[in-house]
Formats: sequence, C-alpha cells, structure tokens
Amino acid sequence: MRLGILGGSFDPIHYAHLLMAECCREFHELDEVWFLPAFLAPHKQDRPAIDPQHRIEMLNLAIGGHDAFRLSTLELDRGGVSYTAETLRQIVASQPEVKLFFIMGADSLSELPNWREPDQICQLATPIVVARPDWPEPDFAPLDEIVGKQRRIEIEGYLTNMSLMQLSSGSIRERVRAGASIRYRVPRAVEKYIEAKRLYQS
Repeated sequence: MRLGILGGSFDPIHYAHLLMAECCREFHELDEVWFLPAFLAPHKQDRPAIDPQHRIEMLNLAIGGHDAFRLSTLELDRGGVSYTAETLRQIVASQPEVKLFFIMGADSLSELPNWREPDQICQLATPIVVARPDWPEPDFAPLDEIVGKQRRIEIEGYLTNMSLMQLSSGSIRERVRAGASIRYRVPRAVEKYIEAKRLYQS
C-alpha cells in the first residue's frame, strides 16, 4: 500500500489542507492519506493547540465521506512533543509492508535539516514537497548533506504543484476572534462545529 502522511496541528483543519492531501493522493496514486494531528508541535510549544478532542471532531467532519482519507491519533495517543521521525518509525514497525510518503509544504523543506533526525525521516518515508505559485521554487540542495545526492534527486522527483489557496489555521482563528466569516475557508460542518463549541473566541 502507498500511504501518505500529512501531519500538523489542524487547529482548525481548512480547505488548503484538504486540497494538499487530494493533490498528492491523485498525482502519486496514494492508496490512503492519513491526517495525523500533533499532540504538541516542536515549533509551537509556546502556543499549544486547543483540546485534541475538538481537533479530532473537526478532522472527522472534514474528511468524512472520502474513502482514501483517514484520521490517525498516533501522536495524540503518545502525548508529549510530536517528532516526525518517531511517528514514522512507529508506523513502519506496525506496517512494514507499507510504502510511506511524508507530505510537506515547500516552506517546511528549508527547515527540514533542523528537524530532529531529518536523515531518518527521509529514509523511513519519501517526502512529497508541495509547491504553490506564490512560493519561491523549492531548494532541495540542503538535503545533499542529509541523505546524499542520489536520494535527494529521487525526492526532488516527487515535487507536487498545488493551486494557490491563501489559507492558514492562524488566519482562521483570527477571523473567528474578530467575528468575521470563515465560510468557504473550512468545510461547512467544521464551521458549524466551531460556532457551536465557541472555539477560538476571545
């Protein structure tokens, strides 16, 4: 099975997350894409996400009905700071027959050398780097020192383009706090959940 992993805080999930997953699923013929919410992202330890149960509910609402999309609570169940290499090792140990792909934005590629065990990440899974028209051309060269030139060239072959969609979870939280509409930025069911639970309000 060809399995794509899309990690993040998903606080909240929005249409750009879903489009990224679908573009990668279709272009690289992935059998499944797992949405894997972090318990605590390493770069967001000073601003933890909302209660995991809310993020689980919103993810289930957003991906429901898509046969290839799944929710994985591996990092939530493990607790603590969520490190990608640790998670990928856990998946490989439980499903050694699966071919893993790790979906990431082009903005994260430049930071990958600073992640914990970046060499292990690139060995356990093939990164699928997603570029957008408003971002600079991704620079894969720093990967040479981590995985070697041959593996870097292989990873570069999985570069995937995505249509421009200017969305971020932070901007959605700001709009909610300001009392502005988030219609068509998140799935309608997620919008109503945020409204019903009064999430992200001051």
